Amino acid sequence: MTGMDLDAVRTFVAAADAGRFQDAAAELSVTQQAVSKRIATLEKTLGVRLFTRGARGAKLTIDGQAFLPHARDLLRAEERAVASVRPGSRALRVDVIGRRLAPAALLGDFHRAHPEAELDVVTLFDADAAVEAIRSGTIDASFRAVTMPGRRLPDGIEVARVHDEPLQLLTGPAHELASARAVTPAELVGHRIWMPGIVAGTEWAAYYDALAAAFALTIEVTGPDFGTEPLLDTIADSRSLATLVGEQTRLVWPADHGLRRIALRDPAPVYPHSLIWHRDNPHPALTALRDHLRARRAAHTDTGTWTPAWA
Repeated sequence: MTGMDLDAVRTFVAAADAGRFQDAAAELSVTQQAVSKRIATLEKTLGVRLFTRGARGAKLTIDGQAFLPHARDLLRAEERAVASVRPGSRALRVDVIGRRLAPAALLGDFHRAHPEAELDVVTLFDADAAVEAIRSGTIDASFRAVTMPGRRLPDGIEVARVHDEPLQLLTGPAHELASARAVTPAELVGHRIWMPGIVAGTEWAAYYDALAAAFALTIEVTGPDFGTEPLLDTIADSRSLATLVGEQTRLVWPADHGLRRIALRDPAPVYPHSLIWHRDNPHPALTALRDHLRARRAAHTDTGTWTPAWA
């Protein structure tokens, strides 16, 4: 059997409901000849007669009666398939890089302000993967640090810086700086900062490379990355190792760890989160998300902060 023509199926249902090909033609805004041709094509595809024609109109055969509920199911499935990708009828798909990081918190703030906006939250590996997913339509937007100038972004890709997240120093209770309320980047010189989760070639690697170069810091990426909990265990027991985390990074550790989150000041290094999207994406929730982030950003000041030159 060849593929079934949904226009023919739609015409069959209209004719079955109307009882006359002429009335079905008027409902579908086609000619009666077109209705007859579509029905004949469908009958040829199925290999059965669907109607008997008479002076009083078209009457379903036994095969037509059997096919009618399935034809309705086919048309409902078509409607659901179209709705699943129609802007405004499907969830807005947004990449947040990590569910414990600031972008997830930003998206959570948006959802609380716009509970009617359905969201599909995903996590992709790096900015290159996110941009490609936006180009292909796999996702609608991504929160990323954009290390390349805007002119080098692929055609159609838009970007707006939406949030500068201050960094914090995370230490164990025995660390030399554990009792400080705030430290300057200059005061970190000579201290070992351990960040095994940094992956070469990613946007976050570019950020921390620039940070280390700007303030002569020692950021070590050696050793396997076993995840957040083993990192916290190591930091808690160390007198010499510390790590850097975003102010909005959600961390939970046992009470006996006694970890300290210490602000960085003068200047405060901030991680530049941007929203990336395709300029031709018409999803109404994407527009609402951009407006929400723009309003939130308007109250922000960059005074006393540091970001890489590319940001």
